Amino acid sequence: MYLRSSGGGCSFHTLLQRDAAMQLSYCMTNVFIHRSKMPQTTPYSSKFNPSTYSSSHSHRQPVEENYGGLHYRDNKLVSGSLEALIQLLVPTVDYYPDRSYIFTFLLSSRLFLHPFELMSRVCYLCVDHHRVGDPQIDKKRIREIAPKIVQLLTEWTETFPYDFRDERMMRSLKEMTHRLAFGDELSRRAMQRLIQRLLRKLTTLGQYEESLATSTAAAMDRPLVLKSKQQLVRRDECVLNLCDDPFVFAQQLTHIEMERLGYIGPEEFVRAFAQKRPSDNHKSFFSKRKASNLEAYVEWFNRLSYLIATEICMPVKKKHRARVLEFFIDVAQECFNIGNFNSLMAIITGMNMNPVSRLKKTWNKVNTDKFDILVHQMDPSSNFYNYRTALRGATQRSSTAHTSQEMIVIPFFSLFIKDIYFLNEGCVNRLPNGNINFEKFWVLAKQVSEFLSWRQVICPFERDRKTLQYLISAPVFSEDELQLASYESEGPENNLERDTRRSLRSSLSRM
Repeated sequence: MYLRSSGGGCSFHTLLQRDAAMQLSYCMTNVFIHRSKMPQTTPYSSKFNPSTYSSSHSHRQPVEENYGGLHYRDNKLVSGSLEALIQLLVPTVDYYPDRSYIFTFLLSSRLFLHPFELMSRVCYLCVDHHRVGDPQIDKKRIREIAPKIVQLLTEWTETFPYDFRDERMMRSLKEMTHRLAFGDELSRRAMQRLIQRLLRKLTTLGQYEESLATSTAAAMDRPLVLKSKQQLVRRDECVLNLCDDPFVFAQQLTHIEMERLGYIGPEEFVRAFAQKRPSDNHKSFFSKRKASNLEAYVEWFNRLSYLIATEICMPVKKKHRARVLEFFIDVAQECFNIGNFNSLMAIITGMNMNPVSRLKKTWNKVNTDKFDILVHQMDPSSNFYNYRTALRGATQRSSTAHTSQEMIVIPFFSLFIKDIYFLNEGCVNRLPNGNINFEKFWVLAKQVSEFLSWRQVICPFERDRKTLQYLISAPVFSEDELQLASYESEGPENNLERDTRRSLRSSLSRM
C-alpha cells in the first residue's frame, strides 16, 4: 500500500474544496491491451483477503509485471494509468471484466472523472471506436458484443443507479439502446427493460426523499419550546403511552435504520472527494444531490439521540423519569441483540448528554448494570475494539443465518464513515509516476461492498405505524431546552449552574 506522507495531508474541508476531477481528452489514445495475456483481477473472496495488503512473513520477492499501462504484483492489479483502467473496464467479443473490478473501478473512478465522462468513453470504446464503415461488418460486430455491453450497463445501473439522475447519463443510455438496435433486437429489448427498472428505482428514490423532507419539515414546524414542564408532560405522544415494549420499540428503530441505509448509494462514500469542476455549469450528478441520503442518515442518528434525552428530561416526577430511563436501557439491550449498533450508540449518546447524565437522583433509582455493560461494548478506547469484535460476531452470524432476523447488521455509521475517511487520507490516490493507486481502491471497495451486503437485508419485523410516526416526526428539545429541562427536574448544584439556568430561562422566554 502506498501511504500518504504525514506532512502532505490536508483537512477534510480542504479536501472537499479540492478540484479532484481531471480533464480527460476525448481524442483516442493508442492504448491497446491484449487482455488474453494479462492476469485476471481476482474475485472478492481472494482479492479482499486482508493478507493481500499486509506485510508477508515470507522472504519470497513479489513478482512485478506490467501490461499496457497496468501494473500487477503477484497477479494482482495494484496500479495503472486512468486510460488503461478504463480500457480494462470495456468488454470485447472475447473478454468481460470480473465483477470485483467493475464495482471497484465504478466506485473509485469518480475521484478522477465525472461518471458522464466515463460513460462517454465506455460507449465510444465499445461501439464507435471499432466501426469500419461497412454496414454488414459493423452490424455483425455489434451483434457479437451487444450482450456484454448490456451486462456491463446492467451492473452499472443496478449498483450505481443514482449516477443516472444526471440527464446526460440517461441520454447516453438511450443512445446506446438505439446503437444496439442496429445489430441485435434481443439486446435492444434487454436495454429497454434495463431502463424501465432504472426509472422505477429512481422514482422510488424521489418519493423517499420527498417523504423524508416532508417529515423533517413537519418536525421543525412543531418545536418543543420549554415554557412550562407541566404543559409538556401532558403531551399525547409520550413514549411510554405509545409503546412500552422495549423489543417492539427496538424493532421499529431497526425499520427506520434499514430503510435509510437502503437508500444510501455506494458512491456517496467517495462523492465528497469528487467535486464538480468550476467550469461545469450543467445541472448534473453533483448539483442534484446537495443533501445526500448519507447525510440524512447521520442527521437521523443526531435526532434519535436528542429524542432520547428529551423523553428522559420531560417528566416532572423522578419516578417517571426513572421509568423512561429504564425503558431506554432495555431498548438499547434489544438493539444490541438484534445487531442494530447505530440505534444502540444513539441511545447511549442521548443518555450520556450532560442534561441527562447530571440527573443523579434519577439515576440512583435505576439499576445501571445492564447500561454499564452496553457502554463497555461501545467503549471508544483501543479504536472501539469491543464494538469491532461485536460487529465481527454479528457479521459472522449474518453470513450463516437461517432467518432474516439473524441477517441484520447495522453498523455504528459515524465510525464506518470515519474508517473510510482515514483510508482516503492515509493513502494517496495517485503514485509519483501519475498512475492510479488501485491497491487503495481494492480496500475501499471491500469496505463499501460489505456495507452493500448489510443494506440489502429486508427487515422482518412487523411495523407499528404510530411508533414509527412518533420516532420520525415527534418534536425534540434543542440543546438549551434540554439543559433547562434538566435544571427544572433536578435543581442546580452550584452558582455556575444557577447562573446558567437564569440565563436559559431569560433567553427561552423570549422565543
